[in-house]
Amino acid sequence: MASAAPTPSGTHPEARADARADVRLWHDIVRETLKANDVRLVTYVPDNVLKGLIASVHADPFFTAFACTREEEALGIVAGAWMGGMRGILLMQTSGFATLANVLASLPVAFQIPTLMMISERGTLGEFNIGQALVCRTMRPVLTSLAVEHHTLTRLDELEFTVDRSIKQAMATRAPVALILSPLLTGGKVFKA
Repeated sequence: MASAAPTPSGTHPEARADARADVRLWHDIVRETLKANDVRLVTYVPDNVLKGLIASVHADPFFTAFACTREEEALGIVAGAWMGGMRGILLMQTSGFATLANVLASLPVAFQIPTLMMISERGTLGEFNIGQALVCRTMRPVLTSLAVEHHTLTRLDELEFTVDRSIKQAMATRAPVALILSPLLTGGKVFKA
């Protein structure tokens, strides 16, 4: 049986399919890294960019995952879980972060609670919503002013290392951490031209 002819790029179609099968999706890497660090509780406010991660943690019996009505509520639940001996993470989008400055300053920062936050970044790279853009411009300065460690995740090849080490540092130093999912990593929200 003859093999398929090479494509213009010089690779056989089977080789390209095998290469794609080896590539892990960003949300699978995050889910696996959460598991490896015993982060069992996932609270979230629904978001289209995060829906792959949300669906995968719901499908995995390792996790307890549920939607909250507000980001402050979700962060309070994660902080309470830590006090009860369970590690958790809050998933949200940029606009939801706008409501968290007071809660961050008065709960996890003040009481040294290693709350984990993952924020899908909106407000950049083609954003049409001025509210999202304004929060995006202020999110990092607010995190910095509260001395909250934060990392912007842009590359798949650095994702596992950065998420893993951020969780470990948060737990060791008893400090919150924010992991910002750049559209460069996730593809972001799709906008009509």
